[in-house]
Formats: sequence, C-alpha cells, structure tokens
Amino acid sequence: MTSREYTDAELVELFKDKSHKQMAFKILISRYKERLYWHIRKIVISHDDADDVLQNTFLKIWQNFDSFQGKSALYTWLYRIATNEALTLLKKKRKSVQFSIDEEDSQYEKQLVNDPYFDGDEIQIQLQKAINTLPEKQRIIFNLKYFEELKYEEISEILETTVGSLKASYHHAAKKIEAYLKNNLVEKS
Repeated sequence: MTSREYTDAELVELFKDKSHKQMAFKILISRYKERLYWHIRKIVISHDDADDVLQNTFLKIWQNFDSFQGKSALYTWLYRIATNEALTLLKKKRKSVQFSIDEEDSQYEKQLVNDPYFDGDEIQIQLQKAINTLPEKQRIIFNLKYFEELKYEEISEILETTVGSLKASYHHAAKKIEAYLKNNLVEKS
C-alpha cells in the first residue's frame, strides 16, 4: 500500500485504528518527510540539525497524534510541529553558544558554501544569505510563502497568527531581501 492510496483524512482514520497505526505512520512519514525536511532545513540551515529536528518532529507526531482534532489540515498540523521543533533547537543552540552577529553570519556563509546538499549558483547563494538576515519570524513566513507556496490562511494555521500580520511580515521580508540583493549584487559586479 502506498501513501497515494489514502487521503489525509483516511490516513487519520487509519492512524486511530490500533491495528493500522504503524502502517498509517509509515505512510505519513513517506508522504511528508521530504517536504518537512526542507521546511525545517530552511529554518535551521544545517543538514545534520534538520535531520535531528525531523526525527524529533516525527516522534512528537507519533506521541501526540491522538490530540490531532482535525480542525486544521493534517499537513498544517505537521508543519506547526516541525516549525516549533526547529525553533526549539535554535533556542537551545543560542543558549549554549554565544556568537556575535558577525561570527554567526560568517559561520552560516561557510555552511552554505561547503554544504554538499546545496548546489546553488551565486544568485541563489546571495538569496539564501539575504533570507538569513531576516528576523526569525519573517524568515519562516517568507520561506513558507515563497518556497512552499502555501496560502496565507495555511501559514496562519501553522504559525497561529493573523493573515493580516502575515501579509505585512511577508511584504517587509520581501523588501529587505530586495534591498540586500541590490546592495550585494551591485557590490560584486
């Protein structure tokens, strides 16, 4: 049985049936692991950290699936868990290591350029650097809207905030990225 044979609603029902719970979980992992990995990766940057957060995300999903009430779409609930787990990791890292902003930017740039999973050209590298300059909330909103192509209503459910606030944050993020790219691409040419 493949994940394509079941809708998310059917998968939720299968998960609630103890005799099908493991099968449903395997299908859920198969269906969402790549999307969640890249969502997490855009927040935590590092491949290793993204893998750790993804594992924690699926562990939380397994442990808390009974609390899923179906008031939102399954994937928005999964994204909310993944986002919270990624933010938790970032908070732990900030507490354990104190970098200056310049050191943090330099570390990020080294990670990005040396990352075997990132094969972007100069423009893509500059875009990722620009995104990394955004405040955490704006970065997450920008990634969900721009890369994941989610609707504001879906992002609102994931981040538990208003659509109006999201639109404003996305607009500010896009303007900051545009300014960063104009300044840095002009300097390089």
